[in-house]
Amino acid sequence: MARNQEKAQSMLYRFREAQSLEEGLTKPKERRPHLASQVDSLEDAEKWRRDVIRDISRNVSKIHDISLPDAQIRELNDDINRLLRTKNHWEARILELGGPDYKKIGPKMLDHQGREVPGNRGYKYFGRAKDLPAVRELFAEQAQDRARPRKSRAELMRRVDAAYFGYGDEDDDGELLEYERSVTSGRIKILRSAHDATLSDSSSSSDSAAGEAAS
Repeated sequence: MARNQEKAQSMLYRFREAQSLEEGLTKPKERRPHLASQVDSLEDAEKWRRDVIRDISRNVSKIHDISLPDAQIRELNDDINRLLRTKNHWEARILELGGPDYKKIGPKMLDHQGREVPGNRGYKYFGRAKDLPAVRELFAEQAQDRARPRKSRAELMRRVDAAYFGYGDEDDDGELLEYERSVTSGRIKILRSAHDATLSDSSSSSDSAAGEAAS
């Protein structure tokens, strides 16, 4: 029943919004450009960055709703990450247009407890997305990796030998080395023949020049 009332209110809101647009009471909402590179004004780029941040805040508020199913939580989390990438594009465009560098002066992404939002390879998890079963397993694996003692540089260098750099492992049966020797030998013969021919030509030229001079 509550769901039906919510749908009816949403339809009524859209109807009134369309009616006000037709009567000219409100201006149609300007759509954000698909590419940040399409905007050449610093003021417009700042405006669209703020617009993206509002969408991010709206979705972050939604993702804490305990009544949402897991599938919708995943979709919301994907949308937030997509919007974060869009925000990065606008911030890069703002920097190109001579604006501030938000990557340096901007605040870190924190959760409601003031901790940095966890993630994996650039993908962040917000709100109830952190409680999804697969995400919990991922965080548990990351915690185990962090708990393992790291090997020192000396321990790592003990396993470094000639095989580590690839020496000797490319030709176990010796065929490649034999082929390289035959090719090298053939090229040396060709170079020597060319060199001898050059010397012969220069010698003949010098003899004919000497005979002309004597006559």
